[in-house]
Amino acid sequence: MTLPAFVYAKMSDISCDDSARMTATLTEVMGAERQGTGLRDPETMLEIWVTRRNGEWVIVQNYANGTSCIVAMGEHWEASVTGPA
Repeated sequence: MTLPAFVYAKMSDISCDDSARMTATLTEVMGAERQGTGLRDPETMLEIWVTRRNGEWVIVQNYANGTSCIVAMGEHWEASVTGPA
């Protein structure tokens, strides 16, 4: 299976796509699960996606116009044992 280019993106490469297609790729191709969301402003929401099998994580910024962009990614995700602030 070939992974989409944004899976291999560097921090300097921001990858954007249609929000529904981005969600489908994260869940179906990467096997990621959304771990949390938060509003950045009235028209922008951030999501944290984690692939449990290998600890890779992705932060996605969603815009009200239906576009989503990966703004950060990394490895070795560790879930917090405390609840939200």
